[in-house]
Amino acid sequence: MNPPPARCRLPVLGTLLLSTVAGAQAPRSLPAVEVEAARVQHVDPFALPASLDTVWIDDDRAGAQAQLSEALDGIPGVLARDRQNLAQDTQLSIRGFGARSTFGVRGVRVLVDGVPATMPDGQGQLSHASLLGAERIEVLRGPFSALYGNSSGGVLQVHSARGREGDPWRLRVNAGTDNTLSVGAQLRGVQGPVDYNIAANHFRTDGWRDHSQARRESLNARLGMAVGEDRLELLLNYLDAPDAQDPLGLTRAQAAADPRQATAVAHQYDTRKSARQAQAGLVYSGTRDAHRFRLTGYAGQREVTQFLAIPPAPQASPLHAGGVIGLDSGYGGLDARWGWTGELAGRALDVTAGINADQQRQHRTGHENFIGDQLGVRGRLRRDQRDTVSNVDQFVQAWWQWSERWSLLAGARHSSVRFRSRDHYITAGNPDDSGRRRYQATTPVAGVSFEVTPQWRLHAAAGRGFETPTFNELGYRADGQAGLALDLSAARSRNVEIGSKWHAQDGRQLDVTLFRADTDDELAVASNTGGRSTYRNIGRTRRQGAELSWRQPLAQDLDLQVAWTWLQAQVRSGYLACGGSGCSVPDTPVDAGSRLPGVPRQQAFARLQWQPRQWQWAAEVTASSDTVVNDLATERAPGYALLNLEAGRSWTLDAGDLRVFARVDNALDQRYIGSVIVNDGNGRYYEPGPDRRGSLGVQWSWR
Repeated sequence: MNPPPARCRLPVLGTLLLSTVAGAQAPRSLPAVEVEAARVQHVDPFALPASLDTVWIDDDRAGAQAQLSEALDGIPGVLARDRQNLAQDTQLSIRGFGARSTFGVRGVRVLVDGVPATMPDGQGQLSHASLLGAERIEVLRGPFSALYGNSSGGVLQVHSARGREGDPWRLRVNAGTDNTLSVGAQLRGVQGPVDYNIAANHFRTDGWRDHSQARRESLNARLGMAVGEDRLELLLNYLDAPDAQDPLGLTRAQAAADPRQATAVAHQYDTRKSARQAQAGLVYSGTRDAHRFRLTGYAGQREVTQFLAIPPAPQASPLHAGGVIGLDSGYGGLDARWGWTGELAGRALDVTAGINADQQRQHRTGHENFIGDQLGVRGRLRRDQRDTVSNVDQFVQAWWQWSERWSLLAGARHSSVRFRSRDHYITAGNPDDSGRRRYQATTPVAGVSFEVTPQWRLHAAAGRGFETPTFNELGYRADGQAGLALDLSAARSRNVEIGSKWHAQDGRQLDVTLFRADTDDELAVASNTGGRSTYRNIGRTRRQGAELSWRQPLAQDLDLQVAWTWLQAQVRSGYLACGGSGCSVPDTPVDAGSRLPGVPRQQAFARLQWQPRQWQWAAEVTASSDTVVNDLATERAPGYALLNLEAGRSWTLDAGDLRVFARVDNALDQRYIGSVIVNDGNGRYYEPGPDRRGSLGVQWSWR
């Protein structure tokens, strides 16, 4: 028997707050920016028929600034979960897309300074993005994310600040519970013809859970200079994360008995992951009268080694790939785009067109994770293949102010994604697994915006999207035979949304959006046994819901922010799923109307911030309703609500600015499940969130 799910009451609190303070007014304005996620120049994002949010990463933030999830809580429709496990990336989903991912990021497009962090097959990661050097994070949700191609359930872009005259240099140190330490330095400014933003960070922690020690070193740099009338930028990134321990998930009983424990096999096999990445990008941009252009090229290398807790017995099969995964990836790409701003029929027109090509070449190896009786070591070779995935895409987009109050944004993208695998591990019991597959799609999208008043806009948008399987999902056939799962189809979606945006000049904002996404050939787990997952297309699904974002200045130095999401993610075509551990052939019905796992029905966030002079005080509430953890909905993680507190004090001195800050997470010391591992084959679905955590930091800035 499962306990009844906890219910999130924060939306009720938000409604009460709305009725209490709706009439309050105070002069406050947010900075303006050209939101690059929509690729429309010189047009206020408020006027676009799309759901766009910008999070500003200012110097007043508290916390370690070690993961992007720290900055994404206040965006409706976005679920970013810190797994308390740095061997695995942040769990990121947008409007329910990507929620099934057990590792990395899929279903969502991620870019850092315009360079893709999502590979052509749709698999992405966030670990190399730096909050220390970032200026803002842009999130695009809904139909227009399809203009970014494969795996675009949403788009997340991280932008570094451009160095300017008088920018401060800063040193930041943050220490917290569990021997957590983050030390960062940022150099930003202008030296001769070059503007620069260089951010380096060292992060280490013993981890809240047992066997979760981790360390990360990162360097991010953005260097720019004028070339005549044009601009040239160099983007550099480096990440080293050696031997991050993986505590694995827990069963419900284990999580209830001791949420800080690691699974016994995590110690037995010393489960861990090492990742190292280095990449560089070059951007050349300029304008010629009404024309503009931008050329981007990038290349990088990423190495990953991961030790899994797979027992020797399943590895006895000649088709098994072993318990140690090795990935050595070289990747790169080119993006060229042209834009023009002018008039059509006497009304403003902005057109953007472009082409981009990306490629990843990956040497994938598998080894046994034992030698004799010794476990958790690299043993015999069991897999050796070279995979290539590439795409060539073309896109066009136009924005037209076709009347005084009406505007149109429309576009289309054609994508061609090619997979090829060459098997170099061929034995009598393991035949040649080489193969290739090509996916193609054209994804049109259009939306209109209507200006009711200068402060109030209504919009509607519709479009199509598609998502190919990743190489990890193509890796094994669902029937257990040798070879790749080349019979998998790409998922195709139809997306619509309608919305209202109200932005007052005094800083008050209220955005409300209703959305629906219907998907055919949804990708889902077919079986999860012997340490490997297989996938298949299950038919039709639907994600629909509502989003609310509200900002309210309450007084001169007092601000309130509220975000709420209601999301119904359901199966629309019944199918069979595995009903127990070790199942290799689906045998249990999942009825139409069943919930998709990994997606809470409701999320809410509220932040009240008071900044009297040099002081800063803030209280946050984050809440989530229950989350189903498997296709059969036999288990679920209960809902929760957490209180976080912040305080800070700044001093302006002759030599620079000093700021001291503190943060307490989960101040009421609640027990909760912070993230889930969907459809885990061993029933270890739960990754508990931490109890009360505290941190103290100091930041020194000088010019």
